[in-house]
Amino acid sequence: MSFRKLKKSWLEILLITPLLIYILGFTLAPVIYAVYMSFQDKFTLHFPTLVNYKYIFTHFQFKEAFFNTCFVAGVGITLELTIGLLVALILYRNFKGRGIFRAIMLLPLGVPTVVAATNMRYIFDTSGYLNSFLLKLGVVEHAVDWAGGGIKTLMTIVVADMWKVTPLVMLILLAGLETIPEQLYEAARIDGAGAWKRFKHITLPLLKPAITMALVIRGIDIFRIFDLPLILVGRHTRVLSTYAYFEYYDYANPYTSSAGATILMVMILLTIIAYLKMTGTKEVQY
Repeated sequence: MSFRKLKKSWLEILLITPLLIYILGFTLAPVIYAVYMSFQDKFTLHFPTLVNYKYIFTHFQFKEAFFNTCFVAGVGITLELTIGLLVALILYRNFKGRGIFRAIMLLPLGVPTVVAATNMRYIFDTSGYLNSFLLKLGVVEHAVDWAGGGIKTLMTIVVADMWKVTPLVMLILLAGLETIPEQLYEAARIDGAGAWKRFKHITLPLLKPAITMALVIRGIDIFRIFDLPLILVGRHTRVLSTYAYFEYYDYANPYTSSAGATILMVMILLTIIAYLKMTGTKEVQY
């Protein structure tokens, strides 16, 4: 760009400068520095080195956090997409009270994550509503410790996160459904296509851009889940974000914390790139 063009665009440049400073100073610079620290020895400050990665790869808490993150992400996204699509298909139909039902479904989006996690503790606590309900039905003989570790604790995190963010997935998929021309369904009905065939050959193919957008948004968000598991199940069941947090604050080791955070960032980027490669970049032109 020539100096003359820059001079003509001085107002636009002036207006965008605060945003650029914010992105560079509070987003890009800390990320670059964290990646740099992950390759730096905390004792000798030697760079580059893989000593931090060698440490966390042999650390049992990192292995547990890595598995927990993958489990919560895989199961959570699958359930959120499935339930979100079912609710979107229901709300896509015209029925009495649809507006009220849609407003109720969107209420969890307005609840802060900290508040949602605290409310979920009243449900999943050993003396919470869920145990009281199961005990009255005779399903269990003793109260279940949902935060005691294992798959049940991970499913507790999945359910709590699903309650909070499934409305977002539903909203994206509903917007995608409303862009599908009704004439396609009418033509399919005339040709004798049933509900399943219409869903398989019309709805799903044309809904791919919305599904891709929901997957990308949730894929970024669910991998970096932090405050919900920390409040809901405490320190015993860790994900990668809480692992990096405890490495920094509990063990005063910002270098291994940076290594864990860098691996988490790489996982998010690889997931997005892999899905875009499989589906094609045109699918996100929504």
